[in-house]
Amino acid sequence: MRIAVTGSSGKLGRATVDRLLADGHEVIGFDLAGSPAADPRLRFTTVDFTDYGQTLDSMLGVTARHSGIDALVHLAAIPVNGLVPDATTFHNNVTVSFNVFFAAIRAGITTIVYASSITAMGFPFDEAPASLPLDENVSAANNTYGLGKVVEEAMAGQFVRWSDELSITALRFTNVITAEEYGSFERAGDPGYRRDLLFSYVDARDGAAAVALALDAAEPGFEVYNIAASDTGLSIPSAELAEITFPGTPVTKQLGEFETLMSIDKARDRLGFEPKHLWREGYAALA
Repeated sequence: MRIAVTGSSGKLGRATVDRLLADGHEVIGFDLAGSPAADPRLRFTTVDFTDYGQTLDSMLGVTARHSGIDALVHLAAIPVNGLVPDATTFHNNVTVSFNVFFAAIRAGITTIVYASSITAMGFPFDEAPASLPLDENVSAANNTYGLGKVVEEAMAGQFVRWSDELSITALRFTNVITAEEYGSFERAGDPGYRRDLLFSYVDARDGAAAVALALDAAEPGFEVYNIAASDTGLSIPSAELAEITFPGTPVTKQLGEFETLMSIDKARDRLGFEPKHLWREGYAALA
């Protein structure tokens, strides 16, 4: 397929481009950052997605880049609170996602996979989850970045009602890291480490694999999947960790020794998602 990736210059964007190219797709990169020279394998165009005119034009075609797109991967966003004022984070991200979704629909693109977030599930979890492992049935926002993700999911759920062919898949990514960042897991014995993320993480390569699987499995309608590594980022057994940090919170299944507390069961069952890059192996290699 010819697949456009917004945010193609970001951490997850670069890994996704690598994966889609390796799978044999033609990839169009859209971003504010980056340049055509940065990756000669990629047909890159600078696009400001806060401008609907630019957004629609980029979806319809760009001279010397493409004349139409088969599928869209939307990753562009201000990635966290704090980089700009809080209201700006919300306004930018929700506007960008609306423009991208709406332009894609107007351009006749019927397959969209995009980055939602653990922040749409209650991050930073000052209030304990109703149960663990936490699954996709929970929707809660505690900051403007998370609120934007909740709004985007609601928006996507409405867009698919407008077309019998439209498929939108939201991937709720947790903290995306690269192999070079495995050194940060030196705090793995501290029960406070990554508590705000339910101790979760995901390697960018596994995140990219989830994108590829979601594209392959796309069906009309809206679906949400949690995307995290299969283990926690700690060396404390998961059952013990849950009891220490979220005392009294029901645990709804027998947990594996270091099993993730951000459930990926749905992604496993429906997408065939199985993380291959875990910090325990990567950290040992760095050591």
